[in-house]
Amino acid sequence: MTKRVIGVMGASESDALTDAEKARLKQLAEKLGSAIAKHDCILISGATTGLPDLISRSAREHGGFAVGISPAENRREHIERYRMPPDAADVIIYTGFGLKGRNVINVRSADIVIIFGGATGTLNEFTIAYDEGKVIGVLQGSGGVADHIKEIIDFCKKPTRGTVLFDSDPEKLIEDCLKCLNK
Repeated sequence: MTKRVIGVMGASESDALTDAEKARLKQLAEKLGSAIAKHDCILISGATTGLPDLISRSAREHGGFAVGISPAENRREHIERYRMPPDAADVIIYTGFGLKGRNVINVRSADIVIIFGGATGTLNEFTIAYDEGKVIGVLQGSGGVADHIKEIIDFCKKPTRGTVLFDSDPEKLIEDCLKCLNK
């Protein structure tokens, strides 16, 4: 059976997280990365700093495999222009499509999209996943956009073919998303 791909979308270092938020979210990121690895899924992220980097490192520490999708056209641009870590994943794919183009590739490449904290980039990834009918897991209590997804859905009143699941426990969220995907 092909391994499932879980895309995690969340706040980068440029999303102005306070030190207290970083410390609290680091523990959640470690649990989320561990859960992805435990379920033998491949992680896909934006190959960036902040929460996606923490989750990628956690997944890899627990035996998982991470793919990073970079907005840059090559390694040099990834590091110098975008200021992203060169070791953000086991494999980094350089798209040259910029941040928004990278977001589309992230979402379309994932079987499941997890929303973890985040700001405008994460909101963009959520709306793509929602419009494209993905299974979306929202990690409640992770701050940022994630804590407002229910309001956004209610406000927009737009139907979707997808499913949006909410939980504050990373392990349970991954399990519920995988069950939903396998139906």
